[in-house]
Amino acid sequence: MVTSSRVTAVLRGEGGNWGRMWTTWSVVGGIQPVPETILIADDHESSLWGLEGLLSAEGFTVLTAQDGEAALAELERGRPDLLLLDVKMPRLSGFDVCRQIKSDVETRLIPVILITGMTATADRLAGIEAGADDFLTKPVDREQLLARVRSLLRQKAYTDELERAEAVLFALARSIEGKDPHTEGHCERLAELSGRLGEFIGLEGPKVQALRRAGIVHDIGKVAVPDHVLLKPGPLTPEERALVQRHPVVGEGICAPLKSFQLVLPIIRHHHEKMDGSGYPDGLKGKSIPMTARVLQIVDVYDALIAARPYKKAMPSAEALAVMEGEVWRGWWDAEVFTAFVEMLGSEGVRVRRMARAAAAD
Repeated sequence: MVTSSRVTAVLRGEGGNWGRMWTTWSVVGGIQPVPETILIADDHESSLWGLEGLLSAEGFTVLTAQDGEAALAELERGRPDLLLLDVKMPRLSGFDVCRQIKSDVETRLIPVILITGMTATADRLAGIEAGADDFLTKPVDREQLLARVRSLLRQKAYTDELERAEAVLFALARSIEGKDPHTEGHCERLAELSGRLGEFIGLEGPKVQALRRAGIVHDIGKVAVPDHVLLKPGPLTPEERALVQRHPVVGEGICAPLKSFQLVLPIIRHHHEKMDGSGYPDGLKGKSIPMTARVLQIVDVYDALIAARPYKKAMPSAEALAVMEGEVWRGWWDAEVFTAFVEMLGSEGVRVRRMARAAAAD
């Protein structure tokens, strides 16, 4: 059981004005351990009470249900750390309950153990297809049950730690966005629209998820840019511009410790590159710029154009696309991705125009 956690982000400069930060967020020890909660669903009372007594004696908090529908209702109320589901139950089977849990983004990481009196390979295959994390056969062996429960709870604790670390990064990214009222909502719009564009051009699921994450954290490196530079209303000096142009590298460094962000890192680092090699920080050209970065930069530019800023009015969507088309011809953006983006906007029609109006009103 994890009784304490520490999420640390170290943001260090390498000289100059931006080498000013060393920030640590911590949730440290001293917190009393909270027993993990296990939900048991079984329509046989003797099995249900036996498992409840065994797990309660080991210090777990136990919730119970006697059919599949009751199990889902209890899950909604209590959000347990692990589920033990009998396969054969009235209303909804253990397979059905497991399938629903694993298809919901809010619950899919909760471990599920299926308990059955059957040993047929077909039943195990059905459980695997439903997303079950482990299996036990009746009569349940006490030592085997406890070993598997504790193993899955340890894995869930690691996952929970990862989610907390991601939450810190998302909160930091939103706090940077919040410094400028004119960029409010930009990260959410970028996450949504770039994810949809990724799906539209056929990127695989993990890359689409990376785009949605990158939409939130792509500018997190601006935490190392002083506010007087970040919010400066007039032109930047060459020194200030160089400072701002370091933010993709700084952002990549902040997010690099998270293994779940490995597909996000190239997007953070390269979302300011240009197809002709005139971008930053690495001056990449053409297809050497990762596809996910090329997708995000199209949406990033579009959202910047349709949103109002102190120095400019919001552009209508058609005008913004015309400006971007000219930039494609100048060699800045990927022509194929831009064409797909225009096609997607046309196919989504009213929904996208509503987003454009909302961005203009921010």
